[in-house]
Amino acid sequence: MTESLVSVLFRDRRRFLLPPAVAWLVSNLITWMIAKASIAGDGASVAYWSTTGRRRWDSEHYLSIARTGYEMFWCRERYANFPDVMCGNVAWYPGYPMVFRAFSATGLSYGISAVVVTEVALFGMFAVLWWLLGGKLCWATGLTLATGTVFPGGIYFHAIFPISTGTLALLVCVIGVKRGSWGLSAAGGFVATACHLVGAVSVGMLLLSAFFAWPKDPWPVRFAKAAGSAVIACSGVLWAKWLMWQATGKWDAYEIIQESSYKQGGLHDPFSEMEKAYAFPFSDWYRPKGHLPWLVEHAQAAHQTQFWLNVVFVLLVLATAGVRLVRNRRLSTEEWAALILTAGVFLTPFLAGAQMSWYRNHAQMFVALILIPRMPRWGQAVLLALCAVQYALLGAMFFAGVLV
Repeated sequence: MTESLVSVLFRDRRRFLLPPAVAWLVSNLITWMIAKASIAGDGASVAYWSTTGRRRWDSEHYLSIARTGYEMFWCRERYANFPDVMCGNVAWYPGYPMVFRAFSATGLSYGISAVVVTEVALFGMFAVLWWLLGGKLCWATGLTLATGTVFPGGIYFHAIFPISTGTLALLVCVIGVKRGSWGLSAAGGFVATACHLVGAVSVGMLLLSAFFAWPKDPWPVRFAKAAGSAVIACSGVLWAKWLMWQATGKWDAYEIIQESSYKQGGLHDPFSEMEKAYAFPFSDWYRPKGHLPWLVEHAQAAHQTQFWLNVVFVLLVLATAGVRLVRNRRLSTEEWAALILTAGVFLTPFLAGAQMSWYRNHAQMFVALILIPRMPRWGQAVLLALCAVQYALLGAMFFAGVLV
């Protein structure tokens, strides 16, 4: 019988938690070093350890949702020189801000609470991944954890964004289908969809789970569990829309602001969006003033190398799954779940037209690390090296203020 996560933790928690704890600490150390190398002057030492260093444009919206709830208004009502579009914070989901709002009951500020929730979720990601990998240290699992510390787009795992919380929820969803726990998979899906649009991929994975999960159940029960867990997961979006309706009186507040301010309503041609995202001139959009540290100077177009790395990563995951299917004629439940989620996470930002945020949305492909130990060791080593270089480049863009 598959041993539960809780029983493993309590049986020998120190030995089990040591590798995830080391990975979490290394991830923070690497990110701090990048922050220090990216900002000139005395501010380098505090850029990472302060909440200010972890905030970007969207962070302010999440903080405002936690403080005062949702709002939507015509921009010109408050800002005379602003374009005639909608303003407000209804373009952002409530799962993450509601979590750190609850945590702020400890007496910590909203900003500190947000960072604590982010870092706890990141540690949870490493712990859950470690359990899914079997909890045994070897070259394959060690290289996988190392890759997780410098995962593409993973700089946002440390920021005031819902990326680590949503990714943890996706991993919990995978645990649910692996263990045959209908409630756990539904709960993970609910949190994932309530945190971020990308979390909707959990709904698709749960619907398809009837074909690769719940093996002890007859087919009607499989379909019932798959559909039921998908419906509960989808209700995370309904909860978000209900909160927006309560504040604005409009059920379609999210769609209104997306179309008015961001031109992201409806489905887009993903290949056209990939081309636009690749060509988007980040260095022209914002370039820090004055002398730039070497790392920042060489990272101004890092979103382009990020795109190619993400494409290569997805192709490697697909190839690994294909080889396993040919050799073993099957994938495990968690491998199927990770494969479906990875493909969905990669495509969702381009289907939605997320021209300026795909690189952080793709960080939720972290779930694909479940498949990475199946790669040849040399392939894992090369992937780790590529990810480490790209993590430094994208991190430099983030701490220099180039990324939103």
